[in-house]
Amino acid sequence: MNRLMKTFYTTICALLLITFSAIAGNDEGHDIKITVKGFKPGTTCILGSYYGDKQYIKDSAKVGPNGEIVFKGAEKYPEGIYLLIPDNKRYFDLVMDESQHYTLETDTTDYIKNMKVKGSEENNFFFTYQKFITTQQKMVEPLRDLLKKTKNKDSTKTITDQILKIDGDVKNYKKNFIKSNPKSFIAKLFTAMEEPEIPETPTLANGNKDSLFPYHYYKTHFFDNIDFNDDRLLRSPVFYPKVKQYMEKMTAQTPDSINVSADYLVEKARNNPEIFKWMVYWLTLTYESSQIMGMDAVFVHMVEKYYVTNQAYWVDSTQLAKITNRAYTLNPILIGKKAPPIMMIDTTNKAMNLYDVKAKYTVVVFWDEDCGHCKKEIPKLKELYDSKLKAMGVQVYAIAAENKVKDWKKFIIDNKLNWINVHQPDDYKRAVTKKIYDVISTPYLYLLDENKIIKAKHIDSEQVGNLIEMLEKEKEKSTSKK
Repeated sequence: MNRLMKTFYTTICALLLITFSAIAGNDEGHDIKITVKGFKPGTTCILGSYYGDKQYIKDSAKVGPNGEIVFKGAEKYPEGIYLLIPDNKRYFDLVMDESQHYTLETDTTDYIKNMKVKGSEENNFFFTYQKFITTQQKMVEPLRDLLKKTKNKDSTKTITDQILKIDGDVKNYKKNFIKSNPKSFIAKLFTAMEEPEIPETPTLANGNKDSLFPYHYYKTHFFDNIDFNDDRLLRSPVFYPKVKQYMEKMTAQTPDSINVSADYLVEKARNNPEIFKWMVYWLTLTYESSQIMGMDAVFVHMVEKYYVTNQAYWVDSTQLAKITNRAYTLNPILIGKKAPPIMMIDTTNKAMNLYDVKAKYTVVVFWDEDCGHCKKEIPKLKELYDSKLKAMGVQVYAIAAENKVKDWKKFIIDNKLNWINVHQPDDYKRAVTKKIYDVISTPYLYLLDENKIIKAKHIDSEQVGNLIEMLEKEKEKSTSKK
């Protein structure tokens, strides 16, 4: 992540945490006593909260003589699932419900099994379920281990039936609980965890089953059980994995498809300010910092649609200017766009326009003869150029990132760089070119097609040949379809 976006990330996290901590309190406040026999007196316990893809520290308290930890204050905590983290880091979850006047008592031998709850119906529901699911897991784990070792078909079926019976018991437990306690937060969590039930696949007019129906139905109904108006789910370990699964597993990993899914999620979250804010923030940061080539297009989309239009109300004017400027820098150099024009001077002081380079593919590389990484990468690119790329119709337009003409020419001669070598003696023009192409470090490679359309960027020299071969195969497929 570059320095600018680290600043953006830090600021946004701070703003999120401020809002998270500033939820209006009331006269009741909170008074929570948690006693854990076995906790070392005098040590510090942290009270944390889930929040989307992260956990935040909400409070801390010292352990008393008998293992008691007290959290008391004038304002309520935002509701959701919290974590109590002792100094040994072996934490357990608990519910921050509406009342926030309750006691929990357990010991370190088994947090869940020995938990006693007073004054909190939601925590009573929560830990009762935890005890049940722990028992079921202890029953199913040896069966799964046995299933891996069993080769006899009859035995396999018997074990599988036992596992399915246990899984069915868990599903029935949740189903019956939701029916009996429909207004509880635990019921909301159970509902959110449910998967869409796919109906029977319909038959098409030609008599064949619609093979795409299950996927489309599943995706369309994936969030049917998620209440986007309830920000308590945002403060639980349930909400974020669903969002992540939808974006990464159920959406084609191309910027256009991701943009559609991102907008869909933002719109679903729009009625709840807290979820809306997190959704816009998370999507923006995730795709700006993505290591997958081309995903900066999603970042640009998010900024243009939600930040430039002042929908990201939590970002101040200074930070807004930084992030929009970043998007404006990236927009002209997104994959699929025509590379910005470059006019440089070659080793004979002749002007050389990038657009005048006639080649099936052009590698534009910014490099510096004093750069340690360049000293390794440029010879590699040269070797690849001579052995493979040149025969593939590739030309290299190599730009000296710094104006050290004598050293630059010596490196060219010493390494026999028999491609187009250019530089810019004008400091201002050179700086502008680097800024336009977002050259933060060297070497920095772009791959352009014959029309100077950007096909790849920020790639290593070893990737160039494989990328060109892939592009040529895509061309052949496209031609054969026609």
